[in-house]
Amino acid sequence: MRFQGKVAMVTGAGSGIGRAMAGRLAAEGAAVMCADIDEQAAQATSARIGEAGGRAAALGLDVSDRAAFRAAIERTVADLGGLEVLMNNAGIGAGHPWERTIGVNLSGVYHGLVEGCPVLADRGGGAVVNTASIAGLNGLVRPLPLVDTPVVLEGVSAYVAAKHGVVGLTRQFAIAYAPSGVRVNALCPGYIVTPMTRMAREQEGGQAFLEALHPMGRLGEPEEVAAAAAFLAAPEASFVTGVALPVDGGYSAR
Repeated sequence: MRFQGKVAMVTGAGSGIGRAMAGRLAAEGAAVMCADIDEQAAQATSARIGEAGGRAAALGLDVSDRAAFRAAIERTVADLGGLEVLMNNAGIGAGHPWERTIGVNLSGVYHGLVEGCPVLADRGGGAVVNTASIAGLNGLVRPLPLVDTPVVLEGVSAYVAAKHGVVGLTRQFAIAYAPSGVRVNALCPGYIVTPMTRMAREQEGGQAFLEALHPMGRLGEPEEVAAAAAFLAAPEASFVTGVALPVDGGYSAR
């Protein structure tokens, strides 16, 4: 029960890694605000936590809207009584235009940091975990003979640029808020079995191709990423800040 008496907010909590994060934090005692652009999905995650005996609430949030993010943090503090952990996890895949991908995957994380870190600092400190990606550490290997049309290349490039940016933001905010007791770290997951990767996995040969990219020979599970996120947010990681932690089955070690 490492988070007993703590309040956490998880963005992108409606599915995949975010849902696993919310569940893990709640199982360890946190009251969790489940935020997602799909409010019904966020409510479903909150309901699952409640059924398991935890405490949670839900709200709809488009992280690309800074004012909305500020209001979501204020509501979390008002409804759940505080905020000690913020997980900037919401994101979209590589199949979107440049502006939308940057708006959600990079600006969305910035909005969480710039609005959340001062609140954590004012409350005596806390932990932020940003979800980056192996695409924040490397370029993405594309399956051959895939043709990178301009549209496809735009989406992939935007995704890689945004995730590299998340790693940079993590380091800068870690330095800025270390004196205030706010730790800021990032996760860099490999390919995880989530709705975001479903299309790639279901293409002919897609599952095998993605598995072969990881020396462990398999894809990750959302719960494995959530376990790493919980560690970074927990007291055991009290001297860890500014880290971009791969959770990738060895992908980035090649």
